[in-house]
Parts: sequence; structure tokens; C-alpha cells
Amino acid sequence: MIAEKVVIDTNTALDFLVFEDPGVQALYEAVTRGATQWLVCPPMRVELARVLDYPLVAKRREARTRSVSDVMQRFDTLTTSVAVAPKAVFTCKDPDDQVFIDLAVAHAAALYSKDHAVLALKGRLARLGIAVIKPAPR
Repeated sequence: MIAEKVVIDTNTALDFLVFEDPGVQALYEAVTRGATQWLVCPPMRVELARVLDYPLVAKRREARTRSVSDVMQRFDTLTTSVAVAPKAVFTCKDPDDQVFIDLAVAHAAALYSKDHAVLALKGRLARLGIAVIKPAPR
């Protein structure tokens, strides 16, 4: 069985690694059972580690008794790390989100994001065969 490839932005990753958001439960289950391969590159890991200490995220993470190292270990277990992808043909208005677009395009992977700048590229990315999926709201 060939797993579907996905790229998951940091906010969506937080939704299932920290916040236990039911809106991403199906995605989380697909990743954990291996039906979906979550692709990441080193800058994505660095960003997640940084965001885990933001005050609002840290408060919610600590309320669930999850340390940064626990979350990062789970991230490492669930992800497949690949090289940083070359710049995609489309440019995101938010430079921090470009790495997710580049990786999705390079690997023909679906891109899960709630970010407005990424969602604004949905139509253009669809022309490249890249599905941009907004997780269900909480």
C-alpha cells in the first residue's frame, strides 16, 4: 500500500500534537496508522519547536502535561524528514509559509493549512495537482 503524502502546516500540526482538536482527528489517525505519510523538512521542525514555547501555546501544552521534548519526539515519530524543496512556481504572501508550499509541490503532496495566505493560493496550486485542504473547524 502506498501512503498518501501530505504536508501539514505548523498550526494544523499543533492542533493534533498539542490541542487534540477533533477537526483533525481523521488526519491524525491516517498519519498514525501509516495510511498518510507526513513530509517535513528541517525548517519545519525548527519552527514547531519555536512555536511550542509561545505563551498561549505553552499554556495549552502544559495544561495537557506535554513537554516540548514530548511533542517533538511525537513529531519525529510521525514524520518523514526530507530535504528542503526548491522554490515553487507560486510565491506565498507570508514568507514563513513558503516552505510548506514548496515541499507540497516538490512531492505532489496534499497541503493541510488554515493559513489565509496559503488558502489564497488554493486555485493556483490546484492547477499543479496540489490539493490545499483546510481542516474542519473545532
